[in-house]
Parts: sequence; C-alpha cells; structure tokens
Amino acid sequence: MNKDQKNEVIELLKGKFAQYNNFYIADTESLTVEQVSKLRRHCFNKQVEMKVAKNTLIKKALESIDAEKYSGVYESLHNVTALLFSESPKEPALIISSFRKETNGERPILKAAFINGDLFVGDNQLKALTQIKTKNELIGDVIGLLQSPAKRVLSALLNKAEKEGAPAEAAAAE
Repeated sequence: MNKDQKNEVIELLKGKFAQYNNFYIADTESLTVEQVSKLRRHCFNKQVEMKVAKNTLIKKALESIDAEKYSGVYESLHNVTALLFSESPKEPALIISSFRKETNGERPILKAAFINGDLFVGDNQLKALTQIKTKNELIGDVIGLLQSPAKRVLSALLNKAEKEGAPAEAAAAE
C-alpha cells in the first residue's frame, strides 16, 4: 500500500468517524472468509457499516479528528480490526451476540465501543451494550410514563360513572 492509498483510507475513515456517533471495534482474527462474509451480510441487513483497516491507519484517522477524545480507543487497536459504524448504539452489539450464537463461537470479540462520546472497553461490556436503549425506545418510555397517570384518571372516572349509572338502570328495569 503506497502513501496515497494510505491517505485515501485515512480520509475515508475520518469521514465515517465524523458521520457516526457510534462505532465498535471488533477482533475478527481467526474467522474464515465465509464467516466474515456472513458477518458483513448481517451488518448490511441491519444498516451497520463494517470496515476493515490497518490499526495504524485507524489510529491516524482518529488522531487527526481529536487525539484526546479517542485516546482510550488506541489500546484496543491490535490484531485484526473490524470497525462497525451505526446510527443505533446497540445494533452492532446485537449483531456480534447473534453471530456468536449462530456460529457457536467466541468471535468476533468486542475490543471497544465508542457510544455517543462514552468508551466501553472489553468483551465483558457486550451484554450491557445489547441492553442500551435507543433514542426512540427512551422516547416511548417517557410517553408511556406520561400517559399512565392520565389513563388511571380516565379509568377511575369511567368506573365511577358505571357504578353510579348501575342502580338507576336497575331501577328503570323494575
């Protein structure tokens, strides 16, 4: 790879890091070509972009954007690295988990995840990342909480009206 090609990859990665608030760094070493293709298909179907690049180029791209902001990520850049870019903070974690179950394997291994400015390091964070709520899920929870008291008030009023109306109906029937 010559210098121009390396610069091209760095610029491409910078664009991806700028475009997405969430990215995962996974170790795909020892996966077969068939397994990597399958993982790419899973990512494509869930609107997650998967890129494989050299660790030094990834580091240079991150340093050129904000060296301090991404400093915790650098330690994760070793072995074979796949980057998973997504609008959803948890979709890559779900893909990795389901892929492992499907293949009865331990790969890919989560090295790190950068979610909306927060860094999660290590494969032991994968389960927690699968349980992160998306923005839409949080909005739904808030709406549900706001509707709950109103529903109880309406239910109580309807229940009271039914009880008050029941004796009058019984008397009218006699």
